[in-house]
Amino acid sequence: MHLDVQDLRNFYYRSTLGRAAQKAVRDEMLELWPEAKGLTVAGFGFAVPLLRPYLAEARRVVGLMPAPQGVMPWPAGMANVSVLCEETLWPIETGHVDRLVMMHGLETSDRPGDVLDEAQRVLGPGGRALFVVPHRSGLWSRSDKTPFGFGRPYSTTQLETQLKRHGFMPERHRATLYQPPSHKRFWRKTGALWEGFGKTVSPVMAGGVLIVEASKRVHAPSGPGVRSRVAKPLGVLAPTPEVAPA
Repeated sequence: MHLDVQDLRNFYYRSTLGRAAQKAVRDEMLELWPEAKGLTVAGFGFAVPLLRPYLAEARRVVGLMPAPQGVMPWPAGMANVSVLCEETLWPIETGHVDRLVMMHGLETSDRPGDVLDEAQRVLGPGGRALFVVPHRSGLWSRSDKTPFGFGRPYSTTQLETQLKRHGFMPERHRATLYQPPSHKRFWRKTGALWEGFGKTVSPVMAGGVLIVEASKRVHAPSGPGVRSRVAKPLGVLAPTPEVAPA
């Protein structure tokens, strides 16, 4: 079940914990995708907090928000680029997206397979997608104080297996949000320290959010193909005919 867009907006833009989560996830995204000059960038779910760095240089930025969630205008003070859509029927032509970011769109959907099929459809050749989901082993998936406490959390293996079933090839994965999901002042002041510490002991201390980058898998052409035929093949390896005596 999707969360309400007003609750998501209030968390990411009107709470210190939400702004800290936004920064931590966006920093990881920018390390993977430092720029998107001349590219078409789309976000699905509630991914708009991550897309702002691409507004200046990208050819086009689109914020797709599923109907069960609701939509809000974004970005503030600029021309609106967000649009309300059906979660399995996006208003984008096939193969027109170069970069896709999905956050709060997969784990909360009742039809995650269909959502992934639609994501695979809109990606063009060489396109890449970034999936941001609650980490099953992290603290954030166990607390309903944040949006990451709703829906189905994933482990790395679970998410990558599902992506492969729907035409994606996982490339890189990361974890973030090692700070506790608490609004208390002490944790907010020490959040940056926890993030730095968590990255050094990531295999032991699981982050609250899992980020997987995947590329669109392009299948080899199937069918009989084009057959080549030699008009008069040389019989080099053919047996030598017997020579009749004169």
